[in-house]
Amino acid sequence: MSATRPQRLQKSFLKYQHVFVFAAPALFVLLVVFAAPTDGSGGLGYWLEYWWLFPFFLLGAITVNTVGISGSALFVPFLIFVFPLLAFPLEPETIVKVGLISESFGLSSSSIAFIQYGLVDRRLALTIVAGSVPFVIGGALLSFFIPEPLFHAALGAALLTAGYLMLKADLGHGEPADGSPDVSADGGTPADLPDDDGKLGPAGVETSSEGEVTRVDREGDTYRYSWSGYLERFANYSVGGTFQGLAGFGSGELGIISQLRTDVPPRVAIGTNHIIVATTAILASLVHVFAGSVLPGVHSLTLASTPWNMVVFTVPATVTGGQIAPYVSNALDTGTIQKGVAVLFALISTALFLMAGGGGV
Repeated sequence: MSATRPQRLQKSFLKYQHVFVFAAPALFVLLVVFAAPTDGSGGLGYWLEYWWLFPFFLLGAITVNTVGISGSALFVPFLIFVFPLLAFPLEPETIVKVGLISESFGLSSSSIAFIQYGLVDRRLALTIVAGSVPFVIGGALLSFFIPEPLFHAALGAALLTAGYLMLKADLGHGEPADGSPDVSADGGTPADLPDDDGKLGPAGVETSSEGEVTRVDREGDTYRYSWSGYLERFANYSVGGTFQGLAGFGSGELGIISQLRTDVPPRVAIGTNHIIVATTAILASLVHVFAGSVLPGVHSLTLASTPWNMVVFTVPATVTGGQIAPYVSNALDTGTIQKGVAVLFALISTALFLMAGGGGV
């Protein structure tokens, strides 16, 4: 059956996604430079003051997008602990704004890249996001009333647990067979190979009546798994979604464990988790930004005092990192991913405990 017009448009967009993805930050930077309020600043020295943020945020974006977690998981600790050593301490609201703006571009970039690579399971993503929504909103609303150090300490403990579960999880399942001759991307030939006309991107997808999924990525690697394990994934993503609303990250860090533990192949879990993290992060951001105009006595964010000379470098860095991440993820073996994520969780937990011990940010 031939593809519909929307499906053809989707495929055309993904085919030339690099053009659209990199055009977005370019237009953003031009708009910021020529239209953003800078309180009388705006010369060349002002715009180039924080050029050195680009490599830090590029490396951070590659790291978090490779393992499928929230950008703020690294960006926030960096702005709290490292940035003051090189410049000056930032106000909490400034950290939130820089993190949200940078993460939103980076997550969007990496999500499109993983879809185009064929490593996103749409059904898993949609069901998990739907179940996470009330927890994300609830967590974001609670963040206005519960002491911040308590949030950081609780999230640190949760991440330590997640790191332990990551090391115990079997990441060897669902690995693609090297040189598998029986399946190729886009369905290939003969006609009985996976070929989903409605797919986003070049991956072939076929689902049996028992719920067994055969997925083929752009490189022709084949992944086989099932959609079982909904209850465990719902439990993990509900807790992670609550933390996503509370602290700005947590959904990706805790949620990906449940996919791995329910036998979703690591690379598919990472790709799918990008859509989940992107959606929950944007939802949490909207609650944080607009709740101040609805709930009396809580904070609200404004863009009037945004350090524009910082985001003109952090946004292009996160977009670039988001595009590189799928290739890094595909190149790394699962053992490297396993150890890397566990160590990353331990480092983030340490930073969160330091934040909690210092009374928050």
